[in-house]
Amino acid sequence: GGGGNRIGTACSKEDIVIYQGATAPLPNGIPSFSVEIQNVGVSGCGIADIHVSCGWFSSARLVNPTVFRRLYYDDCLVNNGQPLGPTASLNFEYSNSFRYPLSVSSVSCC
Repeated sequence: GGGGNRIGTACSKEDIVIYQGATAPLPNGIPSFSVEIQNVGVSGCGIADIHVSCGWFSSARLVNPTVFRRLYYDDCLVNNGQPLGPTASLNFEYSNSFRYPLSVSSVSCC
């Protein structure tokens, strides 16, 4: 990868990073995971319409649908489509028998 100064692009999906880790399981033993989605872009732009590849994402614990929800198979929407500001992040937890691989599939830039 070149790693140059991406002149002419306000942002890219690489400016959104997803951290995921295990947390304490639910009382009934279902594993739980914490997710942080962060705008690490240097453009100073809010990034909107963040879509995540998420398979058949579901959770035994309710995830606030304005924070993260599955629209279709392998298409989850972050922050209700609203911009995630520079250096901003949002967090949620979900519970399932396995960890979903989550990766950013598309974004819209300011």
